[in-house]
Amino acid sequence: MNTKQSILSTAKSTIKLERDAIEHLSELLTDEFAEAVELIYNSKGRVIITGIGKSAIIATKIVATLNSTGTPAVFMHAADAIHGDLGLILKDDIVICISKSGNTPEIKVLVPLIKNAENKMIAITGDKASYLGQQADYVLNAYVEQEACPNNLAPTTSTTAQLVIGDALAVCLLELRGFSSNDFAKYHPGGALGKRLYLRVNDLSSQNLKPEVGPDATLKEVIVEITEKMLGVTAVVDKDAIIGIITDGDLRRMLSKSNDITTLTAKDIMSKNPRWISEDAMAVDAKKLMEEFEISQLLVEHNGKYAGVVHLHDLIKEGII
Repeated sequence: MNTKQSILSTAKSTIKLERDAIEHLSELLTDEFAEAVELIYNSKGRVIITGIGKSAIIATKIVATLNSTGTPAVFMHAADAIHGDLGLILKDDIVICISKSGNTPEIKVLVPLIKNAENKMIAITGDKASYLGQQADYVLNAYVEQEACPNNLAPTTSTTAQLVIGDALAVCLLELRGFSSNDFAKYHPGGALGKRLYLRVNDLSSQNLKPEVGPDATLKEVIVEITEKMLGVTAVVDKDAIIGIITDGDLRRMLSKSNDITTLTAKDIMSKNPRWISEDAMAVDAKKLMEEFEISQLLVEHNGKYAGVVHLHDLIKEGII
């Protein structure tokens, strides 16, 4: 077996091993998982998630997922907790301890302190019989038979299992809270996903110039308007109402077909019944229309009146495409 084949074989076996471990997790779920979810859902406090080593890294990701889906969560490193950070835990907070073995020295020191404060504790561990498993109020079983590491040492499969349990918690809580796409947008206002949920056409078109000509505008006036407004298009407007559109392409096609262009006006060149969209529509709807009709601009209207242009480049700039 050559080097490339060996690498691919190792990669495939790693993925298969972790896939099988994740699939097995569903068989380990019990009513205790549902009770832990209900505990968090009904809590007046936050979720404090702690761990040591690679489990601490997984804890930070679970914290991020919970926060972004409506469940307030805070990360607390287990080593820092026993050196002053226990003050993070407030009266109504619920603590989730993550540890594969459940028997690390830091966890053994930390757990009694949490118990003394009478905070409810949820364990995510691969060993229900461990110290952590015995002391926790709820145990979420993240047992895996072996790590993907050939020496069965480096946390690989076990941390994947912890992450999946955390995702399952977050999604269950999300559904219980009725967390909607609008809620998601509020928590992700700066990201591309959030923009797809809250950004409206007017947010984009209002940043552009507003090309328009009357139906009797001369060819020169049309060309100047398209050039100056830099959107490759102009609306043809009569009494504030859109009656047509002229694009760069329309001009080229007209010039190739007409022998006498001196008497042409906007109404002779324009395409009637142009594609348009309301300024209150979502930007993602503008994207769908552009894709459907294979165009790169849409005219924008508001209460039956011409309001501007939204361009494909606007959507690209904002990460909608």
